[in-house]
Amino acid sequence: MKTVIGISLGSSARNFEFSTRFLGESLHVQRLGTDGSLAKASKLVKTWDKRADAIGLGVLKDSYKAGSHRFVDKDSAKLKSVAHKAPVTMGGPLGDILQEWALRHTQVALGHYFNNARVLFFSGLKNYKLAMSMAEYTSNLQFADPLTQLAVPKLLTSLQALQLYASGAHYVKDWSLPSALSSGPVKEWTRFLLRKAMQKASVIVAPVHELDEFGLEELAGKTIITSTVSDERLASFAAKGVHLVIDGAPVLHGHSLGPDLLDAMICAASGKAPEDIMEDDYLEIITGLQLEPRILYPNGFKRVNRFAFVIHPLSQEYFKKVKPIDLLSQVSPPVMMNSLEKIMAYAPPFVYSHVSGIQSPTGVEAEGWLISVGGTPKEIMRHSPEFTYRRLLDAAATAQRLGAQIMGLGAFTKVVGDAGVTVAKRSPLPITTGNSYSASGALWAAHDALMRLNLLPKPRGKERIQFKAMVVGATGAIGSVCARLIAKVAQEVYLVSPETAKLLALKESILRETPDAQLFLSAKADKDIAEMDMIVTATSGAGKKVLDIMQVKPGCVITDVARPLDLPASEVAKRPDVLVIESGEIQLPGEHIRMKNIGLPKGVAYACLAETIVLALEGRFENFTVGRAIEWEKVREIYKLGLKHGMKLAAISGVNGPFSDEDIAQVRKLALAARKKSQVSRTKLPKVAPTEIRKRPRAPRRLTVDATQQV
Repeated sequence: MKTVIGISLGSSARNFEFSTRFLGESLHVQRLGTDGSLAKASKLVKTWDKRADAIGLGVLKDSYKAGSHRFVDKDSAKLKSVAHKAPVTMGGPLGDILQEWALRHTQVALGHYFNNARVLFFSGLKNYKLAMSMAEYTSNLQFADPLTQLAVPKLLTSLQALQLYASGAHYVKDWSLPSALSSGPVKEWTRFLLRKAMQKASVIVAPVHELDEFGLEELAGKTIITSTVSDERLASFAAKGVHLVIDGAPVLHGHSLGPDLLDAMICAASGKAPEDIMEDDYLEIITGLQLEPRILYPNGFKRVNRFAFVIHPLSQEYFKKVKPIDLLSQVSPPVMMNSLEKIMAYAPPFVYSHVSGIQSPTGVEAEGWLISVGGTPKEIMRHSPEFTYRRLLDAAATAQRLGAQIMGLGAFTKVVGDAGVTVAKRSPLPITTGNSYSASGALWAAHDALMRLNLLPKPRGKERIQFKAMVVGATGAIGSVCARLIAKVAQEVYLVSPETAKLLALKESILRETPDAQLFLSAKADKDIAEMDMIVTATSGAGKKVLDIMQVKPGCVITDVARPLDLPASEVAKRPDVLVIESGEIQLPGEHIRMKNIGLPKGVAYACLAETIVLALEGRFENFTVGRAIEWEKVREIYKLGLKHGMKLAAISGVNGPFSDEDIAQVRKLALAARKKSQVSRTKLPKVAPTEIRKRPRAPRRLTVDATQQV
């Protein structure tokens, strides 16, 4: 039986030994810790040199390469020189393979886990290959080498900076701090800066023993990439609130083996010297033994994905809610406020609110940032699209630095120019406009309102509920999708738009998807508006009058998804017997959601924001909804994903806020009274023989109990 000895500078409390059959050879494996003593490690190497078939030296690396520069560790070289007979290895090449594999394995297994993560390396020089791999997923990298090596209060923030540091590191690699500086205030200051960097990071790469001195404040919520995590250390990580531990060291016989000890086992079993073991040998051994990195959750499954969402002021009133602009707005006359509005359009983006507490039933959480750009709709429309593109790209850069993995565009920022296409091409982050969920939310809210009003004729037997619907602005991005989906359930659908050629093309497209749909086209809404049970208005009229609410049937449900609204409060007030709702409000999942006021009840978000959050929860970091052509399949998909992650339709809201059950009951009461009055008026008119009856043969259709499932 061959003997393999692992000598580690780590704790002797973790010593172990076992016998195994490995690569066809019987091995006795023993790990010996020296509690940080190089002298003791040297003595053990000398003792086992003639008795062991291979020796692994843990914690240290014999050499490492950063860029074009190669560094040799003097302590490692000194320990290796003590041995004359037994092959000695520190497992450097194998360790690099295992760590990089652990990173890539996690990225695949957990789905885009490291996308734009904020990663802190205690040493970039000693983990250069891992840093190169991590850079494929995120540019948010920090390296603490100057801080930990030289006590210089500086973190490197890119691979290029690390390479530049490496080019001069050979001048200082053997230099150590004078004793007067290696303790006391200087040491405390460097540890303070390192702790601050750890708090801001979401992923920390460090040797496991170097994390022992840090606690809950630095490690809570973090992902740790390390090696040889024992059960005791895993329990310690659990107490410190660590979310995830990625351990590149495989486990054999219940023990986590460092690359030095595993490499020594390979040397002993194969009879090869460490320098003679090639990459193909490692590949054959790793696959043959079916070794795999460990993904460990110290406190149970935990994952937090990150998003950003762009908002902007809808009017000058917004400036009164933002400090310190608030003070200026209070003392400024209207003329000055107009100037302030113009100036703020050029202001750099800033974080309006941090959002936390969003928790999906799947266990995944989301946190994010609402990033404000300064332009009001008036200023956005006054400038060229390129002006707004630059503001949005500045916001994307801010979101990237914060660690966001996807960014959504809100309000007017998603309709400027080509509706997000250019921004998505130039942005460092995936982009979505939220229009898919806005369309879904429109139909979701309209269906809920129809059911709660309970004014549609009751179906007989298995017949479907029949109703007529109109989409005003049907050729627009959201309007066209609403039209496609309503056509699948409504008795008749009236498509309204001044773009006649687009209307004709839209009708042809819908009939390919839903051949039995009954579609009627018009350039103006007033022609058939009096017959409608449901109206969806989704124009870009920017305040222009698009329909006459006085002609609408009592009890009609109008869903206004236009921004700004097609029906201002003054128009809505004329018809208390009509239910006018603003679509898009979604109740976010989570009992303790924290977010600054955006004009909605606590925990409620507009559908465009909710779409960004749903994609974050699902880990779909991709350009989902961009451009003016929305795919109805994506509308249905985002609706289903929303249900999966606990999204609910919030209380139906109108221009004056959420409707209570009493409010809806009052609309129903007034609608019934108006309809009764209208019937009485018609019975008093002389009967006239109808000149023509327009026949529209069609199989009965029914609006299912949950019509949104059709979405």
